[in-house]
Amino acid sequence: MNWSEAAKVYLDRRVLAMLFLGFSSGLPFGVLAEPMTAWLAGSGVDKTTIGLFALVSLPYALKFLWAPIMDRVPLPLVTRVFGRRRGWVLVTQIVLIAAIIKLGLTDPTQALWWTAAFALAVSFASASQDIVIDAYRVEILAEDQLAAGAALAINGWRLSSWGGAAVALIFADLVSWPVVFFGLAMTVFIGIIAILLNPEPATPISDEAQALEAQAEDFLERNGHLPEKIARAGAWLYGSVFCPFIEFLTRPNWLLIILFILLYKFGDAVLTVMKIPFFLELGFSNTEIGTIAKLVGFPPIIIGGLFGGLLLAKIGLMRGLLISGVLMAASNLVFIVQAWVGYSPEMLAVTIAIENFTTSMGTVAFVAYLSSLCNIAYTATQYALLTSFMAFSRTVMTAGSGWVADQVSWPVFFSLTTLAALPGLLLLIYLMKRLSLPAQPQ
Repeated sequence: MNWSEAAKVYLDRRVLAMLFLGFSSGLPFGVLAEPMTAWLAGSGVDKTTIGLFALVSLPYALKFLWAPIMDRVPLPLVTRVFGRRRGWVLVTQIVLIAAIIKLGLTDPTQALWWTAAFALAVSFASASQDIVIDAYRVEILAEDQLAAGAALAINGWRLSSWGGAAVALIFADLVSWPVVFFGLAMTVFIGIIAILLNPEPATPISDEAQALEAQAEDFLERNGHLPEKIARAGAWLYGSVFCPFIEFLTRPNWLLIILFILLYKFGDAVLTVMKIPFFLELGFSNTEIGTIAKLVGFPPIIIGGLFGGLLLAKIGLMRGLLISGVLMAASNLVFIVQAWVGYSPEMLAVTIAIENFTTSMGTVAFVAYLSSLCNIAYTATQYALLTSFMAFSRTVMTAGSGWVADQVSWPVFFSLTTLAALPGLLLLIYLMKRLSLPAQPQ
């Protein structure tokens, strides 16, 4: 396949739809990040309280807990009219619009708890929307479209999360905060239109899933002495909650796959935690970092994501994953050059551009890989679980990065972040030898 043929994948209507659904997913981050922080600070809320507002994002880390419900439970009337996936997407989007509008109508100076409550509601609706949109993307796209779909979804997410925050801050100086939040809420209609213009995915069930579902039926037969409602609740719990996990744990090399998920972006995650303190220590101001990051750093993110999708379409998922991982690890070495050069806005622009380009490539490849791991019978639950492992690596496993940075020089630290990427790459090479493709029954 040549590059022009690979690029045609972006012209498919279903692939293009991922750009707009990704936009809808990213918008709540634009609401809950800089705009809300600026709003709270401008209202006189103290820094400690503003810091505690980070806890409203907890639903994103816990979404796997209610993913089984959204995976299996139909909505009255809505499912019959729009389908299982599209119906849930529309409901979460409508709730998200209402929550953002209500958030903007609260007054942090008078009732901060209500502000926190509706911020949490925005986060919950957003995490729920992500569950279904992620499942929809995996189910509606063919296997050779997953990388391109991931690239457009990620770019749409970044456009809305970054752009939405920037536009909100600009308009906050021109109109009131309730008007700003109302405007942000209205942009969710971009995602609503996208889901209405696209079909409901087919949901074939694999042989493995059918066998697991049969066990749920056996449960009903063996427990006929129980009250019918209790027996059916037990069967539903087994089929909806336990079967997705059991199905994954019965695959060959499942433990190695989880270990790879934890390790693939570990070096990049460690670097990300400490790069801003590094820039500040070199003498850059927050304004300089922010300006260069947004003006110079944003285009490489978009281009890197699109190129990552093309690369995977041309050479395949696993080889693309390896190349993206190697480039992502190698880009950490640019920070060593930055440490040697010291304060230099030009070098900072180069460093941010290279890091953003390679990180975007790696993210697209990784999201496509996680998507390929999902059994289509349990897409929402399994994808939520896999991304929880990814979040664990990004948060808990990087907690000691600051301590390491205190013990060594910056060049040594960035050398260590490069080395931290090697176990994931070596494990990937091992998996490529064991598996021609990720273990994914369809």
